[in-house]
Amino acid sequence: MDITQAFILGIVQGLTELLPISSSAHLNLFPWLFNWGTLTESFDVALHIGTLFAILLFFAKDWIALIKGGYNQVIKKEKTVEGKIFWYIVISTIPAGILSLILDKISEKIIDTISNSWQIERILVEMFLIAIALMVMGIILYIVDKKAKAKVDYEHITLKQSILISISQALAAAFPGVSRSGITMTVGRGMGIGRESVAKYSFLLSTPIVAAAALYEMKHFTFDLSFVVGVLTSFIVGLFVIKFLLNYLKKGDFKIFAIYRVILGIVILFLCFIR
Repeated sequence: MDITQAFILGIVQGLTELLPISSSAHLNLFPWLFNWGTLTESFDVALHIGTLFAILLFFAKDWIALIKGGYNQVIKKEKTVEGKIFWYIVISTIPAGILSLILDKISEKIIDTISNSWQIERILVEMFLIAIALMVMGIILYIVDKKAKAKVDYEHITLKQSILISISQALAAAFPGVSRSGITMTVGRGMGIGRESVAKYSFLLSTPIVAAAALYEMKHFTFDLSFVVGVLTSFIVGLFVIKFLLNYLKKGDFKIFAIYRVILGIVILFLCFIR
């Protein structure tokens, strides 16, 4: 991975990880489209570190309050919204992490089986499935968001809602094109959580999962200039995207993102067939 490619992929990661349009789809698409070779899992995770830092910095005050609230709830028996949300995130992350590992192995077997049975290049199978996931989840996001009422705000999210939203992340981790933020926001909206609230909670919920993946892959990282450029670029772009999305969702909806997903899915299918 050269510096220019790392810079471009850093921008792509920063733009797409935090919007409900699937960073994994775009990080697979760009190397395939421009013949850069297969993106390694370690560099993919490295790019996610940049957006992880963006979330940590943007929500620094929230995280400090959450950690303090969680501590006080156990030690001092003080019940606060921050303490409740902190332990909801901790509890919800455990089943999500386990399910992610299980589904990841299943998805790998599915792709290998299709590739071997139909004698098709693995990358073409992956891109085809990514296209389908983009379109299907885009349509579901649009329908759910359009019909759902905003009855619950961030402070009143329940443990059940938190667990369901967190578990949905496993589908995104295992099946590129689903989108971590896309599916968590779809599930949250389906349960009546407001758009801005579900976006914020989605970002907070993603933090421990991405951090765990980064720690697991750290032994495979190559700490060169490309690594630094990729992480720094995704971090800077990610900060702007978080601010944009939260402001946009105060009045806007997810329609534009759903339309983009469907269009991108159609484009990828076309590219699959002509290749």
